[in-house]
Amino acid sequence: GVMEKLGLGPETLLRENPRLIYARLTGFGQTGKYAKSAGHDINYLALSGVLSMLGRKGENPYAPVNLLADFAGGGVMCAMGIVIALYERTKSGKGQVIDASMVKGVAYLSSFLWKSQNLGLWNRPRGENLLDSGAPFYETYKTSDGKFVAVGAIEHQFYEQLIKGLGLDSDQLPSQLSFSDWPKMKKKFASIFAQKTQAEWCNIFDGTDACVTPVLSFDDVASHQHNKERSSFIKNDQEEISPRPAPLLSRTPAVPSFERDPFIGEHTEEILLEYGFTKEEITQLYSDKVIEFCKTKANL
Repeated sequence: GVMEKLGLGPETLLRENPRLIYARLTGFGQTGKYAKSAGHDINYLALSGVLSMLGRKGENPYAPVNLLADFAGGGVMCAMGIVIALYERTKSGKGQVIDASMVKGVAYLSSFLWKSQNLGLWNRPRGENLLDSGAPFYETYKTSDGKFVAVGAIEHQFYEQLIKGLGLDSDQLPSQLSFSDWPKMKKKFASIFAQKTQAEWCNIFDGTDACVTPVLSFDDVASHQHNKERSSFIKNDQEEISPRPAPLLSRTPAVPSFERDPFIGEHTEEILLEYGFTKEEITQLYSDKVIEFCKTKANL
């Protein structure tokens, strides 16, 4: 109801411009019991059912920072809705309102979890399934130098290469999908990975299809050979590292800025002046607390 209070709700604006795409991004949605309640990623994740699936055996469910509900279920799904609406408008000539709820968005993202329950992938308690740290071949392991490697050898031919790299004989081991043996196999794998450094394991597994990769820290990720060859990270004029925009378009790739990130409100007046607002109108908007300013000070 915030936009309605400002006289800028979708009904008002769509009367002015029927081609308008009006996106409404919220946590709980426009309607429902929690519609007007405060919340954060962890709450939306909880209400979607997804949080109940995240976590190791015997531990509390955990939220993977605020990536799933806020950014994926919220921001990305909302952006996709805008693209879909824009495409539809090329046929109908009409705009529409997009109700992008983080709860519904992240629930829809989890469709795989719902649809694969009957396939045996998610029919066991949390932390005992194929992709949630239950399987010894889909797990992270600590190396002798205190770093980690990630193992994702699901397919049998990849699993065989993992076993070979670990110096084991598959004929002497239980079947890969013997659920009852998974805890014992995880301990065996952990003891072996703990005997070498991360770099030593990379020397063994790089160039194979064992699906073993180093768990890179933010300090190391930009200097890794693969990421350097892909130019996956950029450094701005303040020497700060950040990911390069993705996905990469062949004809119109994004052109990243190498300047520091702007402060909130730093360019408010400049942009509004470009759009034709007068200084008096801008001052009034600031007085009404509609906009915010942040003037940077020169370093003398």
